[in-house]
Amino acid sequence: MGIEGPAPNNHGSSEERWTMVEVLSSKKALGQRLIDAGLISNDQLETALAEQRRTGEQLGRILRNLGFVTEDKLWISLQEELGVVRVALEAGRIAPDIIDMVPPDMARKYQLVPLKLEDDVLTVAMADPWNIVAVDAVRKAIGCRVKVVGAAPAEIRAVISRHYTDAASHDSLIERVIEQAQRGTGPTAEEAAGLAPIIELVDNLIIKALKDRATDIHIEPEEKLVRTRYRIDGILHQGPSISKELQSALICRIKIQSELDIAERRLPQDGRMKFENSGTEVDLRVSVYPTAHGENVVLRVLNKNSVHLGLGLLGFDAKTQEALNALVQEPHGMVLVTGPTGSGKTTTLYSLLAEINSMAKNVVTIEDPIEYQFPMIRQSQVNPKIGLTFAAGLRAVLRQDPDVVMLGEIRDAETARIAISAALTGHLVLATLHTNTAAGALPRLMDMGIEPFLLSSSVSAVLAQRLARKICNECKEAYEASPAEIEQLECEQGTLLHRGAGCGNCRGTGYRDRTVLHEMMMSTERLRKLILRRASDTELGDVAREEGTKEILTVGKEKVLAGITTVAEVMRVCRTSL
Repeated sequence: MGIEGPAPNNHGSSEERWTMVEVLSSKKALGQRLIDAGLISNDQLETALAEQRRTGEQLGRILRNLGFVTEDKLWISLQEELGVVRVALEAGRIAPDIIDMVPPDMARKYQLVPLKLEDDVLTVAMADPWNIVAVDAVRKAIGCRVKVVGAAPAEIRAVISRHYTDAASHDSLIERVIEQAQRGTGPTAEEAAGLAPIIELVDNLIIKALKDRATDIHIEPEEKLVRTRYRIDGILHQGPSISKELQSALICRIKIQSELDIAERRLPQDGRMKFENSGTEVDLRVSVYPTAHGENVVLRVLNKNSVHLGLGLLGFDAKTQEALNALVQEPHGMVLVTGPTGSGKTTTLYSLLAEINSMAKNVVTIEDPIEYQFPMIRQSQVNPKIGLTFAAGLRAVLRQDPDVVMLGEIRDAETARIAISAALTGHLVLATLHTNTAAGALPRLMDMGIEPFLLSSSVSAVLAQRLARKICNECKEAYEASPAEIEQLECEQGTLLHRGAGCGNCRGTGYRDRTVLHEMMMSTERLRKLILRRASDTELGDVAREEGTKEILTVGKEKVLAGITTVAEVMRVCRTSL
């Protein structure tokens, strides 16, 4: 079939940015390998094996479906198990003439990318290196032999997105679709919404968001046009402008897909829709709000494949990870995560739940809304219209014999009282609260009417956080700190800092992805005494720092000096100077 085996000493040239890793074969069972790697627990393996005996499915598929191991980590383990050569593609740049050897449709269909051509042998990285049909199709298409190496599926998708569709060509595609839609609209918005150009326009707006890693799509009617914007790494960026004539059909199409009332244009509406792209299903939360120039639409992109669960992946240091992991193993108490909207609080809570999710514990969540679904965790969504508030839901959940309860947000005094009571009666409660600092959470709860003696006995820790953009690795450059930066960072003259020059990988911004800036206040005897006498957040913060709590700004300063982010970015998210 033209498949060549692993090349033992082929590590590529020094000019290549991707690296080839030689993996030795092993007869160790997949489940044991995953346990040894710390990817799953013994309890999770037993659960998966029991499910395998019942269904007869492959163990790897069961582990993935149960949410015990991610698709990428599973494939890496499978590749190691069978002795497949694996390549890392994170920062890889592939020559255009090599990329052009495999058509885009074939690359997307079989999830593969060509890497190099040597001696009439094309090396191809595949998410599924055992797909003989795919290899044969490539061999026939290019007319030469094919050597297969394995790579993580997420990396394959990223390379396909980067090399086969650049931003300019995708924007151009959307512009062409807009032109087609203008020529093909029907007499009514509902009829036009069913036409291929309008359907394709909506699809391409979403595909662009997925390609650019956007978390939100904004469709904003103005007086003479419809503007689109994409929130990427927390910042809104301009998208394609759409003709005013297409506004009604465009919004009607989104409403139809979200199962909303297309006739209602005076009241806000909320819905959900699913979108499939390159074999990946994405959920979108849809909000429609009437404005002076028409209905404003915001689509929140809930892409499970882009979520990085794990405290280390979010950017927490080892000491904080250790402390949080210890806290969630406690049988009772309350852990609060605070910060403004969009600071990653829910993702942090999900990462904590992933640490404790097992057959031995009953984990229940109350959320608004459910952003990502997890197996074995009982997740529920509040619905105030029918009386299912956070307080009502929590009261009912406590009759479900939970070990761990996650509250999407403590919004009112009643919810706070029930949550505190649960933490005091043998439950571990994880919740979010909107305060700017860790110390500010406790006075906020007291303002809600919670007695200090209840807080001092129940709250185990408060974690405050922000998300700062990381410097793009592909265009990172060093420079000497300016006098102002030296003063702000309290560093020596001649200290080298880093910034992004701007490239295609980061859309010219110099930033790509985000890291967490945090401060964690652990409950101590001194703090408990201060709480009992209703100390202010300033007093609590001063004592917390004396006992080892690092401020968010201090963590930000450390990440600037480490070359992870910039002074300007830390100042932006913290809204203050260093």
